[in-house]
Amino acid sequence: MNSIFLRIYGGMLVTLVVVALLGVFTIHQVNEVRSDQYRESLARGTFRLMADNLQPMNEVERRRAVVLWGRLLGIPLELQPMDGSGLDSSARNRLLRGQVLVEQTGPHAARVYSLVSLGQRLLLTGEVEQISEQLARATVYLLMDELVRFPVNEQPQRLASLKENKQFGFDMRLIPLKDANLDVDQRRRVDEGDTVMALGKDGDSIRVFSGMVDTPWVLEMGPLHQMNPYPPQMLVLIGFLGLTLIGLTVYFLVRHLEHRLMGLESAATDIAQGKLDARVPARGADSVGRLAAAFNGMAEQLQRLLSLQRELIRAVSHELRTPVARLRFGLEMIADAETETARRKYMDGMDSDIQELDKLVDEMLTYARLEQGSPALHFQRVDLDALFDQVIAELSHLRANVRIERGLCLNVGSDGAWVEAEPRYLHRALQNLVSNAMRHAESRVQLNYQIGHKRCRIDVEDDGPGVPENQWEKIFKPFMRLDDSRTRASGGHGLGLSIVRRIIYWHAGRAQIGRSEALGGARFSLVWPRRQSEAETL
Repeated sequence: MNSIFLRIYGGMLVTLVVVALLGVFTIHQVNEVRSDQYRESLARGTFRLMADNLQPMNEVERRRAVVLWGRLLGIPLELQPMDGSGLDSSARNRLLRGQVLVEQTGPHAARVYSLVSLGQRLLLTGEVEQISEQLARATVYLLMDELVRFPVNEQPQRLASLKENKQFGFDMRLIPLKDANLDVDQRRRVDEGDTVMALGKDGDSIRVFSGMVDTPWVLEMGPLHQMNPYPPQMLVLIGFLGLTLIGLTVYFLVRHLEHRLMGLESAATDIAQGKLDARVPARGADSVGRLAAAFNGMAEQLQRLLSLQRELIRAVSHELRTPVARLRFGLEMIADAETETARRKYMDGMDSDIQELDKLVDEMLTYARLEQGSPALHFQRVDLDALFDQVIAELSHLRANVRIERGLCLNVGSDGAWVEAEPRYLHRALQNLVSNAMRHAESRVQLNYQIGHKRCRIDVEDDGPGVPENQWEKIFKPFMRLDDSRTRASGGHGLGLSIVRRIIYWHAGRAQIGRSEALGGARFSLVWPRRQSEAETL
């Protein structure tokens, strides 16, 4: 499955199936507990009433009462010791706490236990097949037998007391016959002392009416509701509907996401086929939007690096042609030279060409290394006064007719002209600027610096022809030479200023070009944070 939607939906389907199975098992267990509670609520009052009536009797009277109640109720009743009942400790503890225990023995049958005597640990047990109907009749008989012992006017209060003390699980009350919700035939039967079962108004419950002879009362019990277990089919139906709705929701949510990822895949395929200008619409700030922005940045970097590689290959082939041709010419001339002086002259020229090749290779390697990523920079405190003196001493002999001098140097602090920089790379950048200025200067090159609280600046100015303003944006590009013949004559390769720009970039600064007001030529400036810890605030 390659579709994101199918993967998510498949995972949700498996999860819902597992949840549905667990739900069916849970519903089954819940229904078991509810069934036990339902049966116990129906049997509790009746069996506690019988057990309480048996408690003051002797053994013979108990046996007679049990046989009589069993015949009247149509269910087998018996007395047995608790130790011989085969009940576990949990069931015994419930009986000792006064509860009635109902143990299911069939789909509709159950065995009911009730404690008769705590001292003798004697149990009253009964096998009930139709628990609701049979126990309703038994309850009517026992209640009437209990109520007839009291005066007529006290019977409603006695019934309420029995309901509370014996914890009957249904309502029961004494009402006049005229208030009973019965038809004519049912009223007649109740008036004759018969027991009538009538459906409730909701059609899902039963009310039991029984007339009490020689009293104005009708005993009403109920409503008795049938226990409706939770159907597992409902869980399956709910799960199916939920799965359908979740599937539709996930589909509409994932469809847009998958469409955007397909666009990303298409752009990646185009780049792999050589279409380096392919880009992805970077919409939104979500994960896919950030991925698209990162992809576009990668594509731009790749396109720039490949373009740089092509430029380097073209420029290198162009730059190597001249010194290699001079070397070949020098070798031919050495072979034809007749004197030692002539051979020495050609050998010196060849050595100069080799030095030029070495310098070109060094500049190309430096530029390529800086373009690939940030080198390992170890920032230190650099004294600009000492750096200026070092560069002037190194380069002052290159052109005897060009003087390198210190200009205006401003420092707002009193603790020295220090800045934070990588000494080796900053020295290389300043050296390249001064070398470039000396190649184009008429007679003077001037070095200036300004050190503030947060930023520092170095200016290199010359009195040469300067750079046209429309070329200021191009001057820092690799192998860019405004006057090719003059630059080649002066020994430049068009990489020095590109190296300077890259070095100052890794110092969180920038390289600028302008016109020198003091000397009239070009002015190259380097600006960067005095403290690298404050680089992000600039």
